[in-house]
Amino acid sequence: MQVIIKPIITEKANYLTNLRGVYSFFVNVNANKIQIKQAIESAYEVKVADVRTMIYAPTVTSKFTKKGLQVGKTNKMKKAFIKLAEGEMIDIFSI
Repeated sequence: MQVIIKPIITEKANYLTNLRGVYSFFVNVNANKIQIKQAIESAYEVKVADVRTMIYAPTVTSKFTKKGLQVGKTNKMKKAFIKLAEGEMIDIFSI
């Protein structure tokens, strides 16, 4: 199971990184906090102080077309917010 999917690079995520030192990642929905912590520590060689997670439910959309009602949905997502130990830093853009 691949735990880390990709880092989140948005204005809000960069703001959190610069202000509080919190890094955001999309992670596997089935991964727990211990697995996420171990994956971050081994991938980026840093010491993780805290892990917070959020699960986003799939969004269901529908629209009317010539063929009738078309229904679709997005995938379920999980975000992890990683706070590193004092003095640690991840350079996301170099990877």
